[in-house]
Amino acid sequence: MSQVIERTSPVPYYEQLYVILKDRIVRGEFPVDERLPSELELCRDFGLSRATVRQTLSKLESDGYARRVARRGVFASTPEETSGWTLQDTEGFLEYQLRHGRTGVRTEVVDAGFVAPPPHVAEALRVSEETNVFALKRVRYLDDEIALFSTNWFPHQVGDVVAGASDVLDGSGSLNSTLRHAGHTLTSAQRVIHALSAPEEVAKNLEVAGDRAVLRIRSRSWDQNDVLFDYYETWVLTDVIPLEVKVAAAT
Repeated sequence: MSQVIERTSPVPYYEQLYVILKDRIVRGEFPVDERLPSELELCRDFGLSRATVRQTLSKLESDGYARRVARRGVFASTPEETSGWTLQDTEGFLEYQLRHGRTGVRTEVVDAGFVAPPPHVAEALRVSEETNVFALKRVRYLDDEIALFSTNWFPHQVGDVVAGASDVLDGSGSLNSTLRHAGHTLTSAQRVIHALSAPEEVAKNLEVAGDRAVLRIRSRSWDQNDVLFDYYETWVLTDVIPLEVKVAAAT
């Protein structure tokens, strides 16, 4: 793992610094409750702006790898175990669960391929209904229990990347990692939640009755270049995976 900032990488600098510091915390180079280098020290050591360093430290705090103590600094920490999924998190379901020590995650790819987009997909991705998009349908399990059913739709160029990722298509690889390596790092998203009766396809894949209310999340994702690269619809069984919302005071 690189311990320097790669200036030519499509991955944003704050994400690269996050990976470096997180790795050092996980490996014990920064033991729990030890103070991390100050903002100025990190700026000097990695040649980054203070705003970038602050963004990294905020992400470490949000993810549980650091805690801030007023007038003393930022200290190494470890994430609390959770059975949920934080809705504001930029990570996908798989990465979030693994980061919190949940290893019983399994993915079954139900279908994948280029399709004509339904009207709501065409509208969300800002493409015409005559323009094919790539659809990836997956059932996700946690400890052998069905947790959610999701469909991701990608514009054609991004779809080509996913179509060529054999590990994603067989359920063994990380979709988010594949997208990041292709230069699409999620920096903002718009997510809308509804509780609805499960449509026929959803009920079949979740193995629930069609009249059961299920939480549906629809989300559009933009990368560091403000490119809309992903639109997904996820149906979540919240008795298996409760959704979590973090609340923090404005700074």
